[in-house]
Amino acid sequence: MEKLLDGIDVEWKSLGEIGDFVRGKRFVKTDMISEGKPCIHYGEMYTHYGIWANETKSFVDEELASKLRVASHGDIIIVAAGETVEDIGNGTAWLGKNDVVIHDACFAYKSKLDPKYVSYYLRTSHFKEQIKKNISSGKISAINANGLSKAIIPIPCSENPEKSLKIQTKIVRILDAFTELTTELTTELTARKKQYNYYRDQLLSFKEGEVEWKTLGEVTEKIYSGGTPKTSISEYWDNGTIPWMSSGEVNLETIYKTEKYISESGLKNSSAKFVPKNSIVIALAGQGKTRGKVARTRINLTTNQSLASLIFDDKIINPDYVYHFLRTQYENLRQISSGGGTRGGLNLSMISSYKLPVPSLEKQLHIVSILDKFDALTNSISDGLPHEIKLRQKQYEYYRDLLFSFPMQEQVVP
Repeated sequence: MEKLLDGIDVEWKSLGEIGDFVRGKRFVKTDMISEGKPCIHYGEMYTHYGIWANETKSFVDEELASKLRVASHGDIIIVAAGETVEDIGNGTAWLGKNDVVIHDACFAYKSKLDPKYVSYYLRTSHFKEQIKKNISSGKISAINANGLSKAIIPIPCSENPEKSLKIQTKIVRILDAFTELTTELTTELTARKKQYNYYRDQLLSFKEGEVEWKTLGEVTEKIYSGGTPKTSISEYWDNGTIPWMSSGEVNLETIYKTEKYISESGLKNSSAKFVPKNSIVIALAGQGKTRGKVARTRINLTTNQSLASLIFDDKIINPDYVYHFLRTQYENLRQISSGGGTRGGLNLSMISSYKLPVPSLEKQLHIVSILDKFDALTNSISDGLPHEIKLRQKQYEYYRDLLFSFPMQEQVVP
């Protein structure tokens, strides 16, 4: 920063002062097709687009496109509505050769600044703090062009546009390098997940006659569901010390703690049951795609009625081996649940009669050892690639905000 700003003044100006906002026009998801005129729906800004883009994943019919508004090469597409305040104001520099149709919950911002420089700045904490007060809250939060135009942006060497662009470009190159590092790690993670799934399927595939197949009912000591203490009775929940697991928490896969706790009174006066650690829980029902998912417990806990708990004698079968096997059976479990209907559910009888291959305990331990290592590499948020990606993202955000922390004139109030 010292080299970049050596002898250079930095002027802060409002976005409205140095550029123009053009709001898109409304189209709906049913208008989007696989080919035609490139378009960006505001919802895609949250799921698909980053700092810049030169092609789209969606298109609209040419006739419809002629009635809508577009962003041109070098414009920044800014999302102006969404369910979360934090993502509003994010921008994507459009670097495609052709114009792109934009949704009415987006703005095309046109200026003479480096488009990626602006796009990076729009994601800084300083910019987000500026626009927060101009965002209207509701079921859908939103900001208008007037609210966006008041936000200020640093312009190095503003009296010399050519030199200013060179400095902006240098900052962009530094941030691009950080982004590339994170992208490489994400690509690596995707490849490792495919590798993990392949080897897991290989390890859990057995030739006919190689192992004995048994039902879960045959290899478990107990299978039972839980319960929920009445939420209207505060003494069942207040100051609770007994971990209580809801069906949604099965997505954590390995349970070290629960979100809620119940009291001894809550346990005694409900159908909730004690589940010892190193057990397996399976979602019998749940919202979205929860049904059929499996988790392993690392603490003593209780569960709600939508979870089946499987208790094992580890001298007979390794619970972690069962966990890894059942993770591969997600689609099958969903299919058998009430005939495979979307509103169906699993029951204890279905779980008890479900078959699994049972190799020797030595073989089970070998499989668990390998899959746990792969699992940590590809899924752990405290270890492996996901942890590394999280650290790199924090590092990138720190230096991004630092690179935009230009000195500010006293008269400028953000």
